[in-house]
Amino acid sequence: MKLLFDQNLSPTLAQRLRDVFPHSTHVFHIGLDRSTDLDIWKLCHNEGFTIVSRDSDFSDLSMVLGFPPKVLWIRRANCSTQQIEEMLRTNLQAVLELADNPETGVLELY
Repeated sequence: MKLLFDQNLSPTLAQRLRDVFPHSTHVFHIGLDRSTDLDIWKLCHNEGFTIVSRDSDFSDLSMVLGFPPKVLWIRRANCSTQQIEEMLRTNLQAVLELADNPETGVLELY
């Protein structure tokens, strides 16, 4: 499973989580940091990324357009990059199950 971290998350997350999500990246690293949500959505659909974001935009797109791509929605307010890393590591099994579940498009993490 490869993750694409949205602009509202630290670009360091891809590197920090490289051991569990080795093919992940951040929108900044692939030149999409100023792109629209729809452009990011299309890239994720075509390239097999799961989107990780702190806002509801991609969850909303999933409701309208369906999935893939899958969406990891970080719902915890005012948390550090370290806390987000820990959240993804703690919920690793649920994240991996999202990839395998054909009925689920969005996983909310608190």
